[in-house]
Amino acid sequence: MDLIHFRMVMPPALTERAVDLLTSNDRVLNLVVVKSAHVPDGDVLECDVVKGAANGVLDGLRKLGIDRAGAIAVDDVDLMFSHRAQQIEDDQPSALVHAPLWAAVEAHIRAAGTYPPSFYLFLVIAGLIGSVGIMTNSQILIVAAMVVGPEYNAITSIALGLDRRHRRRVWEGTRALTTGFLLAIAITLVFALLARAADLQSTAFDLGLRPVSHLIDTPDAFSVVVAAASVAPRGSSCRRTAAALAIRACHTDRQAPRDVTARDLLRRAATRRR
Repeated sequence: MDLIHFRMVMPPALTERAVDLLTSNDRVLNLVVVKSAHVPDGDVLECDVVKGAANGVLDGLRKLGIDRAGAIAVDDVDLMFSHRAQQIEDDQPSALVHAPLWAAVEAHIRAAGTYPPSFYLFLVIAGLIGSVGIMTNSQILIVAAMVVGPEYNAITSIALGLDRRHRRRVWEGTRALTTGFLLAIAITLVFALLARAADLQSTAFDLGLRPVSHLIDTPDAFSVVVAAASVAPRGSSCRRTAAALAIRACHTDRQAPRDVTARDLLRRAATRRR
């Protein structure tokens, strides 16, 4: 079950109003009130809320001014055994039960909208992996490059800045993307020139059999579908998971797919020549 845990510290003058707000909502569970728990003078309230109702509860608490006069802490509940909570979840529509806490989503976007040196490093690495994928006609390396690239964080940060009319956030995200992509393009171009000068590209690539690059440089309706479908899983993944997936993808690619693809392409080329 998806539950959110709220812990609030507030002046005693707000406690009764907060309790009334929480007890009036049947999707609020395990309400605990601790009087005079905060120094110099304050009460503590804790409760669990069905995730779909957490947005409304948080808005109500903030309207009371609890975030200004005290504090509101929000955490996910990893595991709870409660017959009442399970019954409430079963009685609610699935879309309502699993609705995200938008304040947490926005906080995640804000936290990810920073651009340390590693941001540019990941963009360069993604470009290098993608170039190797094109030269070796390896689709799985193209996927690995998409996974490693951190540009999604900057794009969502820019979108949030536009929605909140935060010019600085928009400017910083745009600058980071522009600088990062220019840097990645320059380094990848140098790498590609050196690789071709050393004759490291695959035989199929030399023969002009480049299905991967053809899919990239001639986008069509299928490209739009693939791009749209790739956004959703990335939006919910973390960078550590992305790096692990990229390493796994590279390892898998080294085992078989590249050789098989090149061999098949050479057979097709020989058949065509006959």
